[in-house]
Amino acid sequence: MSLAVMAILIFVITFLLGSIPFGVIVSRLFFKKDIRSEGSGNIGTTNAMRSLGKVGGASVFLLDFGKGLLSGYLGTVFMNMAILTSGLAAGQFLLSLAFLGCIVGHIYSPWLKFHGGKGIAVAIGACFFTIGVFFSIVELLVFAILVVATRYVSVGSIAAALICPPIACYLYWGNIPVIVAITIAALLIIYAHRENIKRLLNHNENRIGSKKKEKSA
Repeated sequence: MSLAVMAILIFVITFLLGSIPFGVIVSRLFFKKDIRSEGSGNIGTTNAMRSLGKVGGASVFLLDFGKGLLSGYLGTVFMNMAILTSGLAAGQFLLSLAFLGCIVGHIYSPWLKFHGGKGIAVAIGACFFTIGVFFSIVELLVFAILVVATRYVSVGSIAAALICPPIACYLYWGNIPVIVAITIAALLIIYAHRENIKRLLNHNENRIGSKKKEKSA
C-alpha cells in the first residue's frame, strides 16, 4: 500500500470516528432530549455537564476521549506500517494525520451538518499517542490549573491547544509536515472557541458554577 493511500485512509477513518456525535447520542438515548437545544447548545463535555448532569457529562467525556484514544492507536498502527516502507518521518506524518482527522471530524461532524464540539476531549485522547503520556499529562495539568485558577473551562482549553504546537516542535523537530498537521489541529480547536474568546474579552463568559446559560451563536 502506497504512502498516499495510507494517508488518505487514516485521515478518512479517524475523521469518521471523530465525527460520531456522542453528546447528541447520549442526550437523546438516555435523557430523551437534544443537547443542542440545552445550555450553550454545544455537544461537548462542558455543556453535557450543565445539561445532563455529572453522569451524562462524564459519559460524553469518556466517549469523546475514547474516540480520540482509538484514533491515536490507529495512527500508530498506520505509522508502523509506513515506517517499514517509507521511513520514520513518513510514519510520524500518518500519526499526525490521525490526530488531525479525529479533531476535524469532531468539530465538523457531517452527521450534524458539519457542526460539532470544540475538540478538547477527543484531542486529549489522541495526544496520548501523538505526543506521548508525559506531554499529555502536561497538557492536562495546564488545563486543570487554569480552569481551577480562573473557573473558565474555555481558558484551560485554549491554553492546552496553544502549547500543543511548541510540544510538537520539540518532539518532531525537522519533520515539518507533522508540525504543520498538529498546529492546524490546535488552531482549529482555538477557532472552535471563538465565541468563548469573544465572551472572555467582553467579560461575560460563564464560569464554572454559574447559573447563566447562553445559546451559542
